[in-house]
Amino acid sequence: MVVEPDESPEPFRLAVASLRAAEVDPAVTLRETAAPSRLAPYAFALTAEVLHGDDELASGRFIVLHDPDGQEAWNGDTRVVAFATAAVEEEIGRDPLLPEVGWAWLLDALAGHDATYVAEGGTVTSTTSARFGAMAGEPGGCDLELRCSWSPTQEDPMDRHLAAFCDVLCSMAGLPPAVPGVARLPLRRSAG
Repeated sequence: MVVEPDESPEPFRLAVASLRAAEVDPAVTLRETAAPSRLAPYAFALTAEVLHGDDELASGRFIVLHDPDGQEAWNGDTRVVAFATAAVEEEIGRDPLLPEVGWAWLLDALAGHDATYVAEGGTVTSTTSARFGAMAGEPGGCDLELRCSWSPTQEDPMDRHLAAFCDVLCSMAGLPPAVPGVARLPLRRSAG
């Protein structure tokens, strides 16, 4: 059963309102989407994309779960679950330190937005692929994937957490950090 935010507990309603009013990096397009219904009594989800023309540079999902009774593993009653993926250049994708860098992007973005949290955890996966047989002439690829979760502290507005996640997506897409009042240079991608 999906519960609408106006029928939910006040902390969840405030979290959803904060997310809907969030100001995030303008390179990121957000859309509300169906939230998982089995993980917690209340859930809200957004998809996020970083596009360059028609090309998707990075995409992800940001989910807020709320259980008024709390869950021990969460250390609280609210949990953020996030997923992000992006194709990266082969030279970057083969760097053995890329997973550590990906995790650092998350922690740095949360700190940069003063988003406080506990019980963070996750995985960063870097994969490379090669093509064979009828596909041998096509270039291989490298992908970076982040799966993570954390529990925002009670007093923390949820928009800070979403803004941090959007910054991670932009980093994964290869965009430089946004600086207020400074336009980004167009991103150059090599033709495939």
